[in-house]
Amino acid sequence: MTVTPSPQPPSPFAQLRLRATLVWAFTLQVVAVVGIVVYVSFRGGQRAVNELSSQLRSEISARIERELRNYFETPHELNRLNAAAFRRGELDILNAQYGEAQLYQQMKIAPNVAFVFCGSAQRGEFFGIVRSPENRRDLELTFGNRSNNFHREYHRLNVRGERTHRTRRSDRPYDARLRPWFQTALNQDGPAWSDIYIAFSTGLPNITASLPVYREPGRQLIGVCGTDVVLPKEFRTFLQELDIGKTGQAFVIDRQGQLIANSGNEPLMVGEGEEAESVLAVESQDEQVRNAAQYLRKEYGSFKPIQTAEQLEFYIQGQRQFMQVLPFRDPYGLDWLIVVTVPESDFMAQIYASTRNTIALALAALTIAIGGGVFVTRWLTRPILELTTAADAMAQGDLVQQVKADTPFQELNTLAQAFNSMAGQLQAFFARLEEKVKERTLELAEANQQIITLNTKLQAENLRMSAELDLARQIQQMILPRAEELCQVEGLEIAGFMEPAEEVGGDYYDVLQRDGVITVGIGDVTGHGLESGLLMLMTQTAVQTLQQVQERSPITVLDAINRTLCHNVARMNSDKNLTLVILNYQAGRVQITGQHEEVLVVRAGGAIERLDTIDLGVPIGLDPEITEFIAHETVDLKTGDGLVLYTDGIPEAYNAAEEQYGVERLCTVISRAWNNSAKVVQDAVITDFRNFLGRQKMLDDITLVILKQQ
Repeated sequence: MTVTPSPQPPSPFAQLRLRATLVWAFTLQVVAVVGIVVYVSFRGGQRAVNELSSQLRSEISARIERELRNYFETPHELNRLNAAAFRRGELDILNAQYGEAQLYQQMKIAPNVAFVFCGSAQRGEFFGIVRSPENRRDLELTFGNRSNNFHREYHRLNVRGERTHRTRRSDRPYDARLRPWFQTALNQDGPAWSDIYIAFSTGLPNITASLPVYREPGRQLIGVCGTDVVLPKEFRTFLQELDIGKTGQAFVIDRQGQLIANSGNEPLMVGEGEEAESVLAVESQDEQVRNAAQYLRKEYGSFKPIQTAEQLEFYIQGQRQFMQVLPFRDPYGLDWLIVVTVPESDFMAQIYASTRNTIALALAALTIAIGGGVFVTRWLTRPILELTTAADAMAQGDLVQQVKADTPFQELNTLAQAFNSMAGQLQAFFARLEEKVKERTLELAEANQQIITLNTKLQAENLRMSAELDLARQIQQMILPRAEELCQVEGLEIAGFMEPAEEVGGDYYDVLQRDGVITVGIGDVTGHGLESGLLMLMTQTAVQTLQQVQERSPITVLDAINRTLCHNVARMNSDKNLTLVILNYQAGRVQITGQHEEVLVVRAGGAIERLDTIDLGVPIGLDPEITEFIAHETVDLKTGDGLVLYTDGIPEAYNAAEEQYGVERLCTVISRAWNNSAKVVQDAVITDFRNFLGRQKMLDDITLVILKQQ
């Protein structure tokens, strides 16, 4: 078998002869002896300087290492505490109802920590405490879960760690499972450090300590806890306070050569926001840092081979620089280099001494060295030349080579035997390689066929699911009150509108009339999609049934609906629930029962009263026993008065400028249009709402019901 060698650039020493080189080697030995005498006299004056520089570099490197170790141990300790609390249920990661007090206290006792948090493996829920980027003493609670469609909300905390009010909300969903710190912890299956990245909340360079959290027994993954450290603010201050000679520098880099921190003032990140990148040490604006990094890369090829503490020297514009390199590692994946550089001129003035050479002694030694070198090199180079010829033949593709191992020298015999063994192994290796290539080719063909089959099945499944969702949407629209039904309601002018955010929505409304009593229901199921749509249909059916059996007690109605939905939700193995308010109208009097959004009572002149329903009930489908929490409110309507019912998809919508529509704007539009018919009022609200959204996608279902006393 023949192997074509890769082309190699010609070496600048390709024309040198081994025999001549050995002769020159003997000659240079003599020259070296003379040079040593001169060197020893020169080094005598510098020895003290070198020892002092070595001690200073070692001490500073050790101090930096201790500081780094203390700085990066705390995050992992916090992760272990929070993982235990997560398992015990002391941190409510899924619903963000409690747990912030524990994280708040951790942030108070660990000023170097920028963010402490946990993410759920269920749907990517997120819960944590973050320092404000404007004022590090201000702490905020932030969380994202299904209650806010996974858009991160931020809440101010008081001095006891209790949330007070929401300050802002992110403009895009946040899935904790997709973040680098979450993936790193899963990949390591234990405590780990992430790569440096730009934080989602602060826009600053971060490094995150993360720890996967498992529920025992069975090691079921329930989430990941993490602690952020903002780089390089606090640690950079420590480096700048070190006394490193007069003009010395200390800096920390990772194994890719990116600056982590330094004792200078140059920016360590280039670019802005998530596009920012770390500065490479070899491109640093600081001349001392840049030259030190370039020397290390040139000396070792890269920064990865440096595994032990090294004391080195290099030159900047002819001036000698002392350098100490110390690897820093922790048990969780950090692998950095601590570099300390000190100019020689910081310790001493110029030390030069004149050295006298004994030329006669050097010439005599050279004559003897040349004569002996010619004789010895002829004897030594013969077997080496044979080995060279065989190696060159192998490089040309002829692997069948053997050399003799019968020289007087044990080392050359060992080298010849190793060469012969290597030649045999190469022949066997290439034979096996050809067989492996054939096997892998067949395996790849089989795998490709399997992928094609799976893709065909996936396309068919997608078509089936799309058809099912379309059918569910049609069924949902079919049971909504029709316009002709609303026109037949006596005493009230009614207009209703519902639009889902997806194929199947989770909003509900209905208008029923029996024996002079008009029943109006409106509700909002958590989330949207097929499950929410099914729960909406169940609610509509339950309300219809109770109205048909002439059940008039609001407590009985809501209790029956709640028990039915609790039972069905449990069967579905779902966590859905809904807000629901029932209005019973008769002869100008409206009885309102159940918890939902505010009910807007609009008087004939357009004045609006906002009726809060928070104390009239609880969400439906969470607990089978709710009768003690149900209450009602009565409102009297006169001619021209009316009610406006809506779901939270309208007031909580955001446009592209991150502005919220809000209840105040809704009231303004209703008040201006109230002198018109209920349908005109409804159209005015929907038109204003769509103009407000612009091109922004609607993220939640919207429902609007206008009731106006005739």
